Amino acid sequence: MNNPENKEQIITRFAPSPTGYLHAGNYRTALYAYFVARKNGGKFLLRIEDTDRERSEKQYEANIFETLEWLGLEFDGMERQSDRVANHKAYLEKLIKEDKAYISKETPVKEGDRAEVIRFRNPNKVVTFTDLVRGEISVDTTDLGDFVIAKSIDDPVFHLAVVVDDYEMGVNHVIRGEDHIPNTPRHILIMEAVGAPIPKFAHLPIVLAQDRTKLSKRKGALPLTDYRDRGYLPEAMINYMAMIGWNPGGEQDIFTKDEIIDLFDITKVQKGGGIFDDVKLKWVNREHMLKLSPEEYKKNLETFMPEHLSTLDTYKPRIDSVCTIVRDRLEYFKQIQEMYDEGDIEYFFVAPLYDADILLCSEKMRKGKDLTHAGLAKILATCKLELEKLPEEKGEFVEGGEVKWNKESVKNVLWPIAESEGRGIVLWAVRVALSGKEKSPDPFILAETIGRDETLARIQRAETFLKEKTIVS
Repeated sequence: MNNPENKEQIITRFAPSPTGYLHAGNYRTALYAYFVARKNGGKFLLRIEDTDRERSEKQYEANIFETLEWLGLEFDGMERQSDRVANHKAYLEKLIKEDKAYISKETPVKEGDRAEVIRFRNPNKVVTFTDLVRGEISVDTTDLGDFVIAKSIDDPVFHLAVVVDDYEMGVNHVIRGEDHIPNTPRHILIMEAVGAPIPKFAHLPIVLAQDRTKLSKRKGALPLTDYRDRGYLPEAMINYMAMIGWNPGGEQDIFTKDEIIDLFDITKVQKGGGIFDDVKLKWVNREHMLKLSPEEYKKNLETFMPEHLSTLDTYKPRIDSVCTIVRDRLEYFKQIQEMYDEGDIEYFFVAPLYDADILLCSEKMRKGKDLTHAGLAKILATCKLELEKLPEEKGEFVEGGEVKWNKESVKNVLWPIAESEGRGIVLWAVRVALSGKEKSPDPFILAETIGRDETLARIQRAETFLKEKTIVS
């Protein structure tokens, strides 16, 4: 057995059990342990606590690795608790030999209870430790009795295994949830019995759901990879989770991972539970999205665009424009797919269907003008005739430069018609002719995005639709 006592370098660990998908509350613990190690030039270790053979599954273990990789929490060493059973057994045998533990004959109360377990011989003393978050804590361990540390010589329980593993892995800062506070006195007793140094402890307040109960799957807590698959950014997730229960002070809310590492102080973590607020998470993610360069933003957005759009060269220029249009609206990148499915941006790529009543603007916008479907068709025909005079070539507007197809040139063509026939009537009709929607970007932006040919084709379709509506009527 090794004695890797390390008095100089801070060593923390994240020790999840692969018995289910972990949520933000679990990974915040990993974050804080990571921050403490990285800020102090220490080591951050991963230990998969998989000794629960019945409930541990490889898919959950794989998700732990996948999540840490996505978050960018690189670890400096990894072990599986199941690979350390021989070490646990050696410590159990030593404790029994020194009469610090003993084999206890039990009277089974219910089916499945063991007739024999290994109990720790409790010295019945007051244990005092200083918690980095909560200050000094004292517990009279007499009430704990001689507690169980193994089901058999080959099957240690959590209390024994975690002490041995932390000791041999050199962990000297144990950062974990406040639900472990009742366990800590037991662990200190075992540490003293095996001659292990007492690490520094930090017991974090639990993360709460909106109703202030413990965060759980039933309370909307998702595996972090679900957020990844929705197009959340890892830096945003780190930023948000770090602030659930900790704040560096000041008005700033948006931080990079490196900035948080520089500012983080485990002693400043609040004692009360923080609330996981999905609305605030979306806001933080949006702020991080807006910090991306246009190229990075587009690259992320294209990942979530419907495949038939992102793979067609004819649509790529439109995607560029859509990126600009939706940049201030999206809270996570998969929203672009949701918007397309709901018809909110579909019109940028697919010619719309029309509703005659929507093409006619409201009476308020007409400002008393009598307008029929036939009359509106004539107005659209005029708009199309004038827009046909513009060149097909796209380009940015340059004052005094060559006229090209862009939102400014389209506006210059349509504006005199709007002044003559009524701004509300003309601009509404052209916009709906291009989008089919009551709500969409203005007609100039739409025309620039879909291009000259598609703009003229859609106005023609709307004109024809209104004429047919007039004949039917």
